[in-house]
Amino acid sequence: MRVLVAALMGGIVMFLWGAVAHMALGLGNPGIHQPANEDVVLGTLHQGLGSEPGVYILPSIDPAKMRDKANMEAYSAKSKVSPYAWVVYLPQGEDLSNMTQQLPRQWASDTLASLALAFVMGLAALSFVKRLGIALAAALFAWLSTLVPYWNWYRFPTELTVAALIEQVIGWLLAGAVMAWWLGRRRSRNSL
Repeated sequence: MRVLVAALMGGIVMFLWGAVAHMALGLGNPGIHQPANEDVVLGTLHQGLGSEPGVYILPSIDPAKMRDKANMEAYSAKSKVSPYAWVVYLPQGEDLSNMTQQLPRQWASDTLASLALAFVMGLAALSFVKRLGIALAAALFAWLSTLVPYWNWYRFPTELTVAALIEQVIGWLLAGAVMAWWLGRRRSRNSL
């Protein structure tokens, strides 16, 4: 039960920190720019991408053709002179100002991540500092295993990748401190 309470507390702290990080500090926006002519780009998406929602990488090559030397040479030549884009595409559109679905999903994600972290933090009778160290290690693990590969392979902006590191480290140190305090509180009380 104490792990569950720690997870709920950590999820709330992480969710609130995410709101501050994105809305007040702008850590979710570095490297993200407004298009020079949004209407032109939007007007060509249906024609260029079709009706299948998903992620599109431009220029693109069919993975089935990657073993063909001539296709790879043509792709290499095209990619050297073409712009690059990583596009998350929803052909049907969506009200992006309505966050009634995203906010509960984000809180659930933060809480489930906190549950995993609280479980690891609660496995042994550790000090507050060691539990906080586990939270820091988890933040670095999450960043290194997700955002750094996106920066490396999908060309995510360096500014966005560094901002994500700051957001993850501060957020999980804050949530980790609350969880470490809660998990250690029970142990300290029992040892008296």
